[in-house]
Amino acid sequence: MKPKCKILIIAGSDSSGGAGVQADIKTATALGGYAMTAITSITAQNTTGVKSVFPINSKEVEKQIIYTCKDIKPDVVKIGMIYSKQVAISIFKSLKKLKIKKIILDPVMVAKGGFKLIDKKAINFIKDKLMKNVTLITPNIPETEVLTKIKIKNTKDMTKAGEILIKGGVKNVLIKGGHSNTERIYDILYSKNGYKKFVNKKIKTKNTHGTGCTLSTAIATFYGCGKTLNKSCELGIKYVNQSIKTNPKYGKGNGPINHLSSIKIIKFRK
Repeated sequence: MKPKCKILIIAGSDSSGGAGVQADIKTATALGGYAMTAITSITAQNTTGVKSVFPINSKEVEKQIIYTCKDIKPDVVKIGMIYSKQVAISIFKSLKKLKIKKIILDPVMVAKGGFKLIDKKAINFIKDKLMKNVTLITPNIPETEVLTKIKIKNTKDMTKAGEILIKGGVKNVLIKGGHSNTERIYDILYSKNGYKKFVNKKIKTKNTHGTGCTLSTAIATFYGCGKTLNKSCELGIKYVNQSIKTNPKYGKGNGPINHLSSIKIIKFRK
């Protein structure tokens, strides 16, 4: 099978392979995309938490983006962990130069163990500039609370937050409901034309490391390969849920999901 589309992934590295660029490459490949990368930071982490973060110089991040895209132009860009304002500015300027239209932003802020993955100045730049110039943002509930400054306890609050973001200049937002303590998960896609709910039964497991990274990349891959944004969100959520259900149970903490859930493994004869 040949790749159906090209995706540039701008994100941080996860040494344990469950999230970040490693999860993004696995996801894009599993769903038929050709993955390219621009690394924003290097982390030392495992399933129990993040030990440290080493940021990449903003000029080097810009070089990765520009030099890669001059040779192979992506059909879509996925932005994950940014870490600093300087890197956020470099990404913003680079994508403006390249005039790429399809951009998915996952505003990564805190790791599952509670380690902060972005500084306050970067958050402000994302709110003021970056998220208004992308196709879709995919915040979870805690991230949405930071972006809107409201407390989210139910779907009514999610709707209010979605309206705030759209009125503030965001084109489309998928608010992910995985952090809610309910039997069903509501992921809600908002746009100027209204909203659509994706409802799924909550899977009881601690092995959900990298679900946010995986979902945004899955959506980006489907979108870059020609699906509508609505359909890309639907298929991305389905892929993540299947990957959670079939997780490999690795590690002592919040384990990774199964990025191979979309692939039928060929059994070779000995």
